[in-house]
Amino acid sequence: MHRPSAISALLLIAFLPRPHCRADEPAQPSQRKTVAAVATVWHTNSHADVIVGRLLEGRALDGRVDESAPRLVSLYLDQVPAHDIGRKLAERHQVPIHRTVAEALTLGTGKLAVDAVLLVAEHGDYPASATGQIQYPKRRLFAEIAEVFAASGRSVPVFVDKHLADNWEDAKWIYDTAKRLDAPLMAGSSLPGLWRYPPVDVERGAKLDQIVAVSYHTLDAYGFHALEMVQALAERRQGSETGIRRVQCLEGDAVWEAGRQGKYDQGLLQAALARLRNRQGGEAELSAVVPEPVLFSIEYADGLEAHVLTLNGAVGEWSVAWRYGDGRVDSTLFWTQEERPFMHFAYLVDGIQQMFETGKPTWPAERTLLTSGALDALLISKQQGGRALDTPQLMFGYESQWQWRQPPEP
Repeated sequence: MHRPSAISALLLIAFLPRPHCRADEPAQPSQRKTVAAVATVWHTNSHADVIVGRLLEGRALDGRVDESAPRLVSLYLDQVPAHDIGRKLAERHQVPIHRTVAEALTLGTGKLAVDAVLLVAEHGDYPASATGQIQYPKRRLFAEIAEVFAASGRSVPVFVDKHLADNWEDAKWIYDTAKRLDAPLMAGSSLPGLWRYPPVDVERGAKLDQIVAVSYHTLDAYGFHALEMVQALAERRQGSETGIRRVQCLEGDAVWEAGRQGKYDQGLLQAALARLRNRQGGEAELSAVVPEPVLFSIEYADGLEAHVLTLNGAVGEWSVAWRYGDGRVDSTLFWTQEERPFMHFAYLVDGIQQMFETGKPTWPAERTLLTSGALDALLISKQQGGRALDTPQLMFGYESQWQWRQPPEP
């Protein structure tokens, strides 16, 4: 997302100043962690800029760098467009840019020589798939990372920005390869850790009946964000995550008819809309101001239903409402800082740094695997004219101990 697509301030780690280690030796617990970044492109406000850039320019992108935080020591750029700024920043901070992913991870030593890897494959000139997703080369780039791990006989933590891949096969391959190589893996976007107004979360262990969310912009980029927002709420429910049984994507008048037929709860939709700060189209009927509505519907294995309505023309923010098993309803706005320094990315980076420091994912990769697969299946449903699709590949569960906290006001 240019938005640009946040983990709470309580996830910040109190790093102590540490001596530097030799580049060809793995860091010891008392030493500062070294990071290799593998990015598609790096231009102003790209994901590389607002994620990797924070290792060079500080949490607020203001030049005030925490000298005890993980240190960027190498960079690989898959594309270098005319508006690239990555090379200039790397030169300013004396970070070498390597010709291959392997060189970026080995620093020319022939073996793995960094403590962690950032894979930021968002933005760039890449083709779209048949379902409309941009085919960022995540599998190709992760495969090159995995080759270095295998050849070196050891692995280090890897963070994959946003979804794991634009299709289920590649997403599952990345997840399985990380497991096989015993590489700590984490992925996702800033959405789960955003500011929430009001600052509420699903009660842990509570029974949920239905979730209704509103989204906007493109279905591949922002649709993923909306699904991840929903999943970060859903995974807290009674019994934890149980997997997704079926999905369906409807368009146009079929979306309004689904509402009339009770497919999604109109009261929950109105509760979500009421949280918007900048609702477009005033109080006009949605059908009058949203020419091309899209509905993502998800049926979970335990009976929970989730529905995401993309309402371009009426909505330019993310919000969500949910109903508990006892009938109570709650709702909130997920808010992003839509101008530099885009501080919601600072809280995402805090969570990434925590994993790099501890070697343990701050939140589960399974969340992103599930949402990556759900988006792929939903867009296949759309491609097939709105046919409901069974999703046996998504029938897996997981537990998450991650806890959202409201970040400080920006």
